Amino acid sequence: MTIYKIVPAALWREAEAAGVFAGSPVDVQDGFIHFSTETQLPGTAAKHFAGQTDLLLVSLSSERVDLRWEPSRGGELFPHLYGVLPLSAVESVEPFEAPPRHEPDR
Repeated sequence: MTIYKIVPAALWREAEAAGVFAGSPVDVQDGFIHFSTETQLPGTAAKHFAGQTDLLLVSLSSERVDLRWEPSRGGELFPHLYGVLPLSAVESVEPFEAPPRHEPDR
């Protein structure tokens, strides 16, 4: 199964220089790297990245890293990586367009 990580491009450039991705500030705070499955990706993008620009979508096979599948939004199981992501596990990095930020009706 392919899993995904939405990453600001500047943060990914730092990972490329280091040879590993240690996670976003939220990942570091939580103690693991958050990933999403294909079906979870739209919800993750809308909840955490709406309105942001200069993003990348990192994809890799769930079999290439040691994941824990743990409950998150609504009890759904999400893939989490406890540790760093070696860039050798990454299959692709593509530009990603987040949904627009939703403005509440007035």
